Amino acid sequence: MDWVWTDTTLSLSNWICVEDIYANIFILKCWREAEKKKKMLVKYTMGGFIIFSLICIVWFPLLFMSLVKSVAGVTNQPLDVSIQLSILGYEPLFTMSAQEKNLIPFSHSAFQKMTNHFATHPSAMQFIVNYMPEDVVMAKVKSDASLLWSISPASRQAMIHELINSTHFYITLRWTLLRNASLVMNEEAVGERTVRYEDVTLKQELVSMLRGTQSRPLMLENLLPKYIRGSAGPNAKLAHRLYVEHSRRSDEHHLQFFRPLSVKLQRANGSSSEAGQQWWVVKECSLSTCHSIELVLFNDKVSPSSVGLLAGYGIVGMYMSVVLVIGKFVREFFTGISRSIMYEELPCVDRVLKLCNDIFIVRETGEMEMEEKLFDKLIFLYRSPETMIKMTREKKQL
Repeated sequence: MDWVWTDTTLSLSNWICVEDIYANIFILKCWREAEKKKKMLVKYTMGGFIIFSLICIVWFPLLFMSLVKSVAGVTNQPLDVSIQLSILGYEPLFTMSAQEKNLIPFSHSAFQKMTNHFATHPSAMQFIVNYMPEDVVMAKVKSDASLLWSISPASRQAMIHELINSTHFYITLRWTLLRNASLVMNEEAVGERTVRYEDVTLKQELVSMLRGTQSRPLMLENLLPKYIRGSAGPNAKLAHRLYVEHSRRSDEHHLQFFRPLSVKLQRANGSSSEAGQQWWVVKECSLSTCHSIELVLFNDKVSPSSVGLLAGYGIVGMYMSVVLVIGKFVREFFTGISRSIMYEELPCVDRVLKLCNDIFIVRETGEMEMEEKLFDKLIFLYRSPETMIKMTREKKQL
């Protein structure tokens, strides 16, 4: 619009060329004046800004990932908790889940009571302070399996034969947490614990139970983890920070991390034969009493949906994104510097700036022929490096 309503002999492209030259020269003039008057101030100001920017770039992903979950994090309680007990890789012995009323969030009093139990253990307290009462859930799993043990007679005999001919056997406890799919990318979090047993008596009792000649429950020591951490990822790991040294006194039984399990093969008709309906009964034991399994789940907060796109890829993804984006801008800023040296490294731009101002003045006075001559001079100046060097020398060098 300025070009349309102003009397000038310059074409639109020439007009834009003059405006761009004037803008660049004016900025160079400001830089040169700043360098002359306050060199140290400019140095420390620019250097301080660059250092501050680098610190922000390095720390932004860490601060973002930390604050987005601790300040704006959303509680990620499980919707379903299931456990599975298997031996030697055969058909699972026990499968059961806890839902709805069997998933009990910790109250403030229960959370404070647990905190008091671990108050003398710094490592455990460092873990507990990262959670709020609503982040901790007690999962109560019923003792009777939800499914009948449908192992074939051939597999049963193979299991008995393998137990008899081996010096040890493995039992695996597997747990699965099902979360709200709208909050996390991984709907399921899975974990497991495998324990090796070498007790000959325990092995013989297990064989007798499988054959139907023993009805007394077996005691599997140190199999059930009491505390589990449910992260936002696909793994539900043991809360190892809560594994603390404790005595066997009754007042410190709550500090026991791995609990024993009582295992029994129940038959519907009460007989000892291998035929008929059978299912496993598994209980948690503590202080010589057994009850239904109770797991304490610590659930990490997840980022809200509004920032889920940024936080969903974790700290590594955030760092890669920041480095790539900032690196792209830095490369674009420094690319082509060698080709712009002759236009930006000008010691004194007063004469070039005066030439641009003369063009504006003669345009205002209506001297169109002079405007065209001055523009030609300006273009010749930029096309002739030797002339540009002479025009931009310091005045004392002339």
